[in-house]
Amino acid sequence: MEQTKYSVGLDIGTTKIVAIIGKQNEYGKIEILGIGKSKSLGVHRGVVNNITQTIKSIQQAVEEAEANSGLKIGSVVVGIAGQHIRSLQHSDYITRKDSEEVIGDEDVDLLCNQVHKLIMLPGEEIIHVLPQEYKVDGQAEIREPVGMYGGRLEANFHVVVGQVVSIKNVGRCIKSAGLDLGNITLEPLASSDAVLSQEEKEAGVALIDIGGGTTDLAIFKDGIIRHTAVIPFGGGVITEDIKEGCSIIEKQAELLKTRFGSAWPGENRDNEIVSIPGLRGREPKEISLKNLSKIIHARVVEIIEQVYVEIKNYGHEEQKKKLIAGIVLTGGGSQLKHLKQLVEYITGMDTRIGYPNEHLAGDSDEEVASPLYATAVGLLMNAIKNQEKLKLTQEEILQEQEQEEELVYAERDTEAVARPNLHKERKSVFDKWSEKLKEFLDNAE
Repeated sequence: MEQTKYSVGLDIGTTKIVAIIGKQNEYGKIEILGIGKSKSLGVHRGVVNNITQTIKSIQQAVEEAEANSGLKIGSVVVGIAGQHIRSLQHSDYITRKDSEEVIGDEDVDLLCNQVHKLIMLPGEEIIHVLPQEYKVDGQAEIREPVGMYGGRLEANFHVVVGQVVSIKNVGRCIKSAGLDLGNITLEPLASSDAVLSQEEKEAGVALIDIGGGTTDLAIFKDGIIRHTAVIPFGGGVITEDIKEGCSIIEKQAELLKTRFGSAWPGENRDNEIVSIPGLRGREPKEISLKNLSKIIHARVVEIIEQVYVEIKNYGHEEQKKKLIAGIVLTGGGSQLKHLKQLVEYITGMDTRIGYPNEHLAGDSDEEVASPLYATAVGLLMNAIKNQEKLKLTQEEILQEQEQEEELVYAERDTEAVARPNLHKERKSVFDKWSEKLKEFLDNAE
């Protein structure tokens, strides 16, 4: 199979690294060709803190995915998260020289590039510049200004910022694992592609992705991303609390959480007890499930309240900004028993668990349709989109060349030889940023 026929998403998480290979079938659904996962050993709260261990884990996941699919992995789309990610709102404008000419793509590019020149804190870099609404000569709430007349073009932007060092470290790990970096995407954006419907994005929805090291939030309204945040707590701190509270080892704490854990303490009776084998011939330990639920409940409430503060910061209580579709929970942490009910109780908003199965082909493995793989599936979708764009651009270039060559032959008789003019696709601001990042990583060697 050719490289162009399939794409790869790589999710570098705090607890696991997932490499997922897939392609789009004739019905526009995603067919999973292979999946590989390994324990993530060099990542803490979404940030790489041990390059060697992370490279080993990436290679392990990639080798497993290659063995499962019989395909070779070349270029990958990677997600970025971590507590260093922050977002801000920014407004900017440009004054056009000639208001009698219609607004073109180059004007929108100029405005976006101007935002990229914003002065950030030392060591920070802009990852995404996401336009919200545009204004043309004071006329507000314009979604697409291209083709309109106007002298002053302004827009509100949602700007996502991250630490240069963290981005560089991710790139370093990818390169050292023998892979090409196709693109970098903010993880909550990838998860939202996988589990949210367009109707939910229009109505207003908050996506909460509870991972091992971080909880990511993405808020959509009117089909546009309005707010993003990364909270530096996830399922890992719940496990840590169980370990400390019950005086047991981490492996046992994780098993207790996944098998018997509940976010609602009232569910368990006082006499429900689970016995855990003691270490090295010691007596087994008896743990009350009610106490276990109390430990989990306390930490989960803290995480949800922090997320709810971010939802309030966005302005959810204003009528115009109301999130009609409520909350969608995804990620490994969303599988905790009774979490949905607790989130509804704390926020008063409708809640559902988000599964990435909507975009997957019918014969996909059930395991991949778990919320655990939402980010990985979203990254794969992003990789497929990039592949499609590249294919279309190449086809356009070939068509343009053929037309130019025909023109050259037609005009040869009149000795007016036209020079072939290659068609240049307008690159999105993010594509340009990706190229700049690649160049930056190449020079950093």
